[in-house]
Amino acid sequence: MNSGDSAHVKHPTAKTCCTPSRTMTTVRSKTNLPVSSERQLRPHDEVRLPGGNFQMGDHFGEGYASDGEEPVHTVTLPSFTIDVTAVTNRQFAGFVNATAYRTEAEKYGTSAVFHLLVKAAGPDILGAATGSPWWLNVRGADWAHPAGPKSHWSEYPDHPVVQVSHNDARAYCDWAGRRLPSEAEWEYAARGGLEGKRYSWGNELVPATHHHCNIWQGTFPTQNTADDGYIGTAPVASYPANGYGLYDMAGNVWEWCADWFLPKYYRASPAENPQGPTIGAGRVMLPRCRTHFQHTRIVLRQPGLSDHRAGLNSHRQQGTPM
Repeated sequence: MNSGDSAHVKHPTAKTCCTPSRTMTTVRSKTNLPVSSERQLRPHDEVRLPGGNFQMGDHFGEGYASDGEEPVHTVTLPSFTIDVTAVTNRQFAGFVNATAYRTEAEKYGTSAVFHLLVKAAGPDILGAATGSPWWLNVRGADWAHPAGPKSHWSEYPDHPVVQVSHNDARAYCDWAGRRLPSEAEWEYAARGGLEGKRYSWGNELVPATHHHCNIWQGTFPTQNTADDGYIGTAPVASYPANGYGLYDMAGNVWEWCADWFLPKYYRASPAENPQGPTIGAGRVMLPRCRTHFQHTRIVLRQPGLSDHRAGLNSHRQQGTPM
């Protein structure tokens, strides 16, 4: 977003154990500023991150080869802003109310819902996904009815919006005068200034018994003990922020990035502000999955088709105008 559109409030200098201190700026956009006849800037809390170098990729060799998380490589990024949280149901509802936009799940009439979260009558449960039967195809599941037709977003106004495809996320960002972050921007932001750590807060999943994210607790996929406080998604900012003041950079939901996905892209990607391959097997989704502690790693990446919609797909925005 343009500097003239924002008020800036300085955060205290954030320090980490591994890097020099960084100073961040929170950007609160003013409301109802015209961008075009179709677009309006909407209020989003953002953090402006300093540009610089970081080591991108899987430092621990824990990923699947097919996900292409290696080799670790140096990336240089310019300064950019990114939303403090994922886009919420309340924010997405504002977009839909202003534009009458219909998501792809609404057009298809069905979407995937995790089996323990379904709120639908038997006839609306159309079957299970091949190879992952804990995902059920539910008629009437969409962003406004995230668990099926017997649920409604107003029950969860501050939870991240889900059941949105990559195309839906881009449409929202376009309306808001922003864009999706690149994979490199997202990982840089997720690290919060920490280099070579497994999670966005360090190497321990639950340091000193304090939960830092919403993930599966118990025996997957049948029992979730909810030791972290939630069986389904959690409201945004329910857990401590990382070193850059960003919330939920692990766990809760998957998030879309702008990049196309190619598993071998890291081997040839440019060092300066990489934007991903020109085409690929799908779009990059980054580590917000709740199903296993491994899936909270900063560098977990997987492909998703642009029209793919499922119960845990969401997004956050990068603040530069489209």
